[in-house]
This record gives sequence, C-alpha cells and structure tokens, in this order.
Amino acid sequence: MLRITELRLPLDHAEDALRPAVARRLGVDDADLLSFNVFRRAYDARKKSAILLIYTVDCEVRDEAAVLAAHPGDPHLKPAPDTRYRFVAHAPADFQAQERPRPIVVGFGPCGIFAALLLAQMGLRPIVLERGKEVRQRTKDTWGLWRRSVLNPESNVQFGEGGAGTFSDGKLWSQISDPRHLTRKVLTEFVKAGAPEEILFVSKPHIGTFRLVSMVEKMRADIVALGGEIRFGQQVIDVLLEREGNALHLRGVTLASGEQLRADHVVLALGHSARDTFTMLHERGVFMEAKPFSVGFRIEHPQGVIDRARFGPNAGNPILGAADYKLVHHAKNGRGVYSFCMCPGGTVVAATSEPQRVVTNGMSQYSRNERNANAGIVVGISPQDYRQDGAAAGPVNPLDGMRFQRLWESRAYELGEGDYFAPGQLVGDFVKRQRSSAVGNVLPSYKPGVRCTDLAQPGRESLPVYVLDAIREAIPAFDRQIAGFAMRDAVLTGVETRTSSPLRITRNRQYESLNVRGLYPAGEGAGYAGGIMSAGVDGIEVAEAVARAILGIAPDANTVHAIGPSVLQAI
Repeated sequence: MLRITELRLPLDHAEDALRPAVARRLGVDDADLLSFNVFRRAYDARKKSAILLIYTVDCEVRDEAAVLAAHPGDPHLKPAPDTRYRFVAHAPADFQAQERPRPIVVGFGPCGIFAALLLAQMGLRPIVLERGKEVRQRTKDTWGLWRRSVLNPESNVQFGEGGAGTFSDGKLWSQISDPRHLTRKVLTEFVKAGAPEEILFVSKPHIGTFRLVSMVEKMRADIVALGGEIRFGQQVIDVLLEREGNALHLRGVTLASGEQLRADHVVLALGHSARDTFTMLHERGVFMEAKPFSVGFRIEHPQGVIDRARFGPNAGNPILGAADYKLVHHAKNGRGVYSFCMCPGGTVVAATSEPQRVVTNGMSQYSRNERNANAGIVVGISPQDYRQDGAAAGPVNPLDGMRFQRLWESRAYELGEGDYFAPGQLVGDFVKRQRSSAVGNVLPSYKPGVRCTDLAQPGRESLPVYVLDAIREAIPAFDRQIAGFAMRDAVLTGVETRTSSPLRITRNRQYESLNVRGLYPAGEGAGYAGGIMSAGVDGIEVAEAVARAILGIAPDANTVHAIGPSVLQAI
C-alpha cells in the first residue's frame, strides 16, 4: 500500500471525484489503481469562501515500485505504515488454572476500560473495581443533579462507568506522540462497540454522550465474555503494602465493605476527581508530586456566531458541521489563557462530585445541534500558585492543588446561592467590571440554573484576581480571531477547576509507581493523560506493562516507554 498526504479538493467536490484525483496524483491509469481508502479527511478553512478538504489516502496500485520511482523525494507519497495492533503477549492455555492473584483495575473510565479490555484480550482475566454505578443508572443519578439539584457523591459526572468522558463532547483526538499507532487501536475498538465508522478517518472525530453510553456497555460485555469481572459500587479505601528490603510491594486492596482482595498488580485508573483516594495513597507513602493545571470559566455563544466566524459563507455545510475553535493568549501579567474542551452545539453541565461545591464542564451529543457553543476559558497555574504553606520555594504538598480547587468550588456554590446553581455574568459586563442582573439573548444552558452576579466582585472573587485579569484581557484579543467572541450577551459560567489532575502519581519506565512495586498509576488521575484518546492509549500501554510483569516478559525498548514531555505538555 502507498499513502498520499495533502491531497486537496474543493469542499463541494463531486462524490466520484476522489478516485480520479488519486490516479492523477499517482500518475497511473484508472485500471492500475486497484483500490483506495480514506485514512484521514481534514479541512483548510483559512480562506472562508474557498474551503478545501485535505485527504490522506491509502491506495493499492499495480506496480508500487514504479510509482515510487516516478516520484523521487516526494514527501507526500510514501509506503503506508502498518497500523495494525500487535499484542505483546497472550497468557498460556493453562494460565487460568494456575492459582495466582488476578490483576486489578481500579476505575472504569476510558483508561480503565482499555486497560481491562487489553488485559482480557491477552487472557489475564482482570477484576475491575468501580466506585460508581453502571452507566445507565449513573446517567439517571447525574440527571438528578441537573434537574432536581440532588447530588449523589458516588454517582455523577465524575464517578461511574465510562468516567468523566461519558458526559463530554466525546472528542477522540489528541496531541500525543503515537509511533505505534495505538490511537488506531482505540478507534477500532470504539467502532466495534458501535461508534460510527467515520471516526476512523475524520480529522477531529467525536462521539457524543448518548452514543458513548451504549458503547461503554458493549465494551463491558466484551471484557466479561473474555473472562474479566467488573464490580460496581466498590470503592478502594486502602492499599495493602509489604516491605521487602528497601522496596514496598503491593499485595492487595481493601474495599469500603471491608473486603480485601489479594493482588500483585493493580492499575490505578482513578480519574482526576478521586480526592479521597489520592489522600489515602499519600498517607500510605505512595510517591506523588504537585503539577500544574488550569482554572477558569465556561463561555457560551450562539453556535451560529462561531460557524459564521470560522466558515463564512460555508457555515452550515454538513461536511464541516458545527464549528469549533482553539484560542491562546499570553496576558500581560505573564499568564497563559486558552480555550479548553470546546463543545460545538453543546451544553454546560454541572460536574461536581462533592456536596456544596459547583464545578462546570462541557458536553455535546453526536449531532452537535444545540443552540449554543461552549468552551472553557482557563488560565494555567503552577504548584507555587496554590501551595498552602506560604514558602517561597521547595516541594509543594501534592494535595495542595485539591485544596485550592475546593476553595473556589465552594466559593462558586456560595455565589450561585445554593442548590448547585452556578454563578454567571455577561461577557460585556465582566469586561466592563459591572455586575450582571439578568441574561440577554444568549440563554445559559447550565442546569440546575445560573444566577447572575459579579464574578470579580472585590472580596468575593470567584477565582484568583490574576486569573480574572488574564481572562478579561484575553476576551477582546479572542474577539479579533473569532468575530463576536466578545459579544455583550455571551455568558460566563463559573467555575471550571477540573481541567486535569492537580497531582501526578509518578511512575518509572515500566509504568510502575516510583516506590511501590506492582502499583501502576495510569490515565488522567495519575497525571498521564488528558482526554478520552490519551487516556485510552495510556490504558493500553499500562496493560502491556502489567502483562509483561505477570508473564515474565522482558520490556521491549521499542514499545515500552514512559510518556514524554510532549504528552505532558498537551495535558
């Protein structure tokens, strides 16, 4: 197979235009083009009146060597890479009969799902422990908060089958380096579970909440069919550690019920909101460190405003769909402001997991046809910003970031006047430093509801002053990139605090905790992923490391690696 990249065609090209375009690009007759398929389709919207589709195409031709020889040095025509997934190992036939502890996966979000799925596919029969409920009951509990202001601390946007990604836009792209094409494995498994096949080739694939629910159920059934076991309502409250020489070894976990499960290999796929579990691990001496994250607000505009700003006369084209955006501004106070988790045609959702605290997030369905676009507008903060001991230097307590988040989430609950209403302000009023008394033409989508206020009222600020100042400066700058971004009636809803984990449970090159053998921190909660795709990839790599450890296979330098700086920067 050969791969063509950067094959450009007009947005309105005919359905049958691709094949002759491929043949022309290769310089072959149609009869010599044996087959082709679209690997990726993106678009170039820099010229709004003449948007182009950009294809990456894998094709089979009669004489590949001759075609390559006819295009020497062409950077956009090369042999197609092999993107098939290859398991690092499979358990021997008698493995299940051997008396040995089964691997445990704690958490059943995207990372935990893929870790469990890969372990099951390799014949290692994992046990999954999820503190929340199965996805359909969890959905009912989540609606209970949104519709009736009733929070279930163990079953909500953060906790339960599918993880926080279930109530999101379902974005399936990432900035991670992927030399082994593990993202392809994630996408392929999602398609097998019922996702539309277009996610295999569109440049920014997404699924949406409703489709994710049935997909998660299908993947759960696959894990069980392969010998895995999934237990809901099972919170891990302790880890059983045993010292051998200078090293701590994991020997099992204790559940809230009092039951103890023996295990020599435990994948921690906790998610970024398992604050009580983080505290327990810290008290047990598991090495972790404070890390940067971001805080800010959700901003809402009419989706039509964003579509016209991005696509001009091509707004509404079904191939383009609802427009998104990605914005960055470097403020005068030295802070970076950026858009986060942009949800075209979506809603702002209540995402708290703790009583009397307000947290926002964004969500879209597959159709992306709600009236508003929303995104987080957030500001990066460092451990030094949130340290609690007042010191000017030195290590920061890894739990200080959680304390910082809780402070502002409690303030948001107070400013929203209870019942999990969120504080909100019109963008025009926020920029002019004046209180909002009522919403305008942009109706906020957050449920239970939004109460208008002054998000920057002196003495009752919704976020640190340096965050408020940076966002206030960024909004007009963003308006110069997206016409209408600073419109008066756009709505800011507070607060967005859980952009990523506030700590990192640091691990070595074999994916184990630095100081606890057999403990494998993974995914968003451990600080090694940021979104569904990167969490799924991390789950795969951690499962491979666990399989090697169980089956006594030496690490392969070509496939085992700790996540590098490029990935952590993306988080």
